Amino acid sequence: MSRITIPAIESATGATADVYEQVRKVAGGRVPNLYAALGHLAPQSLAAVLNADGTLARASLDRKDLETIKVLVSELTGCDYCLAAHYMLGKMAGLSPAVLGAIRSGQSTGDAKRDALVSFVRVIVETRGTLAQSTVDAVRAAGYTDTQLADISLAVALMTFTNTFNRINDTEVDFPAAP
Repeated sequence: MSRITIPAIESATGATADVYEQVRKVAGGRVPNLYAALGHLAPQSLAAVLNADGTLARASLDRKDLETIKVLVSELTGCDYCLAAHYMLGKMAGLSPAVLGAIRSGQSTGDAKRDALVSFVRVIVETRGTLAQSTVDAVRAAGYTDTQLADISLAVALMTFTNTFNRINDTEVDFPAAP
């Protein structure tokens, strides 16, 4: 059970009701527990998350790259909620269970470009300070553009926010658990 008690979604009013309606449009008519909690407490923050996620969906990275980042950040931060959600979304984006497992464990995915992305994101999440030039050079050499580096940064930041909130709340997972 989550730490934050959420009133019935149907009883929401004002900005919370409005943002829940946005969620229903993109989530097949439902409001996942993360969005229910965040929308109840801070509807403007949930709106910002939805806006940022929409921006990423239209940006320079494909869905497989975005889900690679989201699965990896969730794995590294220990967010069971986001890991479950993005493991499922990763499969829907075309990443196989074997590739998703490799992303999580730091093993080769069999795709040099994806492996460079995983390595780059791992360094971002696990280290502090300015990245070494060799780290940036390696991800560029794999084919990622500077625009994509900006989009990678946004994806990591967005996942860090949702992972942190879920870890605080111990949000009840309402997606199939990742293996």
